[in-house]
Amino acid sequence: MVAAWRDACAVRRRLAGGAPALEHRRVNRVLAASVGLHAACLATVLAAPRRWRPALAAVAVNQAVLTGAGLWPRSRLLGPNLTRLPAATPGIVLSFDDGPDPEVTPRVLDLLDDAGATASFFCIGQRARAFPALVRDIARRGHSVENHTDHHYRHFAALGLPGLRREVRQAQAVLADLAGRPPRWFRAPMGLRNPLLQTVLDEAGLGLASWTRRALDGARSCHAEAALRRLATGLAAGDVLLLHDGNCAHDADGVPAVLEILPPLLQRMRALGLSGVSLEMALPVHPATGSRSAAAAAPADAAAGRSRRGAGASR
Repeated sequence: MVAAWRDACAVRRRLAGGAPALEHRRVNRVLAASVGLHAACLATVLAAPRRWRPALAAVAVNQAVLTGAGLWPRSRLLGPNLTRLPAATPGIVLSFDDGPDPEVTPRVLDLLDDAGATASFFCIGQRARAFPALVRDIARRGHSVENHTDHHYRHFAALGLPGLRREVRQAQAVLADLAGRPPRWFRAPMGLRNPLLQTVLDEAGLGLASWTRRALDGARSCHAEAALRRLATGLAAGDVLLLHDGNCAHDADGVPAVLEILPPLLQRMRALGLSGVSLEMALPVHPATGSRSAAAAAPADAAAGRSRRGAGASR
């Protein structure tokens, strides 16, 4: 908590001091208000020590609200958060987390090819360095490669500014190099974050994306039929669906859950007249710069990429 307070104060001083703001940075109003509340409570206690109880209560409530917002993956209290596509946007975003995985990712790519669908792969930097050919193959087939931190630490939401920056920037660098373009979207491990993350995303020119529904196919207790129901119930244009090509559960026969979920899900989408699209194709305007994506300008090139199955899925 002390480290988070110190980092928050550093952000506030930099913003208030007129330091050159990186392009597209905006003041995190929630963070600024939180720091202001802490400062006001401290001033109150210094001026009237007997009022320490209400001051402490105010700080505790503030921390509880911020913690609750960070533990609610689809919350927008801590900053912009994409949970579904804008109204009237056709298609469904299929997104895959925690890859690339040499066993699962190539088979997921083949299933998407067969269905003529594109998707977004939120890759871990460490895994990308281990399996660079897979990341290149994802991009070559017309899918978008997005940022899912460098190490996927379980304690990611407890990191201060230096740790958050390392995790985001290191993954951004390796994924941009392998995919041929920098990721535009970021997803936090398990969707958990803290108020400092928005500053780091603004610096990196990244938008935050969560989901409309998730399969929970990363849980050991995952059952493919139940996961499919979670995704398919109320399926509609604009949904952002989350599955796992990395760290996914396996059934009793060792079959990765996503490989049981994805074929009937794609069939269900086809029956409803819904196509699978990547975030880059669905939202061609960059979330930070406002520039238009090349994928939207040349959909034929993306379709051609999907038809080319890369020869390499090895290290």
